[in-house]
Amino acid sequence: MRDNHRSALAFALLAFALLSVGDAVVKSMAGMWPGTAISAFRYLLGALGLGTVLLAREGRAGFAYPKLRWQILRGLSVSVSAVAFFSAVQLMPIGEATAISFTSPMITALLAAVMLREPLRRETWIASGIAFVGVLIILRPNFGILGWVALLPVLSATGMAFLMIANRKVAGTGSALAMQFNVASIGTVFLLMSTCAGHWSGLPFFAVEVPSAIVLAKCALIAVTATTAHACLFIATTRADAGMIAPMTYVQLLLAGAFGWVLFGERPDALAVLGSVVIVGAGLYLWKSGKALPAPTVVD
Repeated sequence: MRDNHRSALAFALLAFALLSVGDAVVKSMAGMWPGTAISAFRYLLGALGLGTVLLAREGRAGFAYPKLRWQILRGLSVSVSAVAFFSAVQLMPIGEATAISFTSPMITALLAAVMLREPLRRETWIASGIAFVGVLIILRPNFGILGWVALLPVLSATGMAFLMIANRKVAGTGSALAMQFNVASIGTVFLLMSTCAGHWSGLPFFAVEVPSAIVLAKCALIAVTATTAHACLFIATTRADAGMIAPMTYVQLLLAGAFGWVLFGERPDALAVLGSVVIVGAGLYLWKSGKALPAPTVVD
């Protein structure tokens, strides 16, 4: 059991590191293509690549969708998370958007209590309240500038939390490769729909123009890093509780801050750093308080 937990944490660490690299690439595409189109093309490429490998390894039998309702939730969750976060990093400093998205562990724990019937402990409420304070600290200038758009990272964190919960519900119903194809293929459908809706809305931010070669190349890079990351994340959630591996997202804060500073000249002010520390502290408190507890029983 201990070895499973260690390997789960290692897979989660690699997953979120790769996601951070992809986020930096998305940030570099601000003004070149909308987040909806980037995420749709990323998942389309991912689905095609995963489908090709799946066909070669498992044949037609691999293209099943066990527990279809949960698979649809996985696809919807990842599409919401991708669009929200890709749009956020194009509008906000990448470090601050990433920090706010770190409310995911707290949201995951709250959702686990409702959807998986896991015990809702006092520590969860404390951590959630502390994290909320951290979000408010970070949002104080962004909300005045961007309005409700500044809450996109929170929406992204919620989508990721739903994904982690749904991953637990479908764990063991297929290979990691098949599960990744399922989420990518279903997510692609939702993302293509959102891309079309955004383009037809007439809002300039969501207008989809013919992409240049550099845009296509960057989308391909995002597809490779993100698909690999989500495969690692799925494996991690099959080896440990969703709430246990969620804090590994904090590696993104270090990398996002470094990328924002070095590549985009984004230097966070003291309050942004304070808010980030508060959120991370809340997540670490939640994680530490649950380490010694037995794994909760998942009710199917």
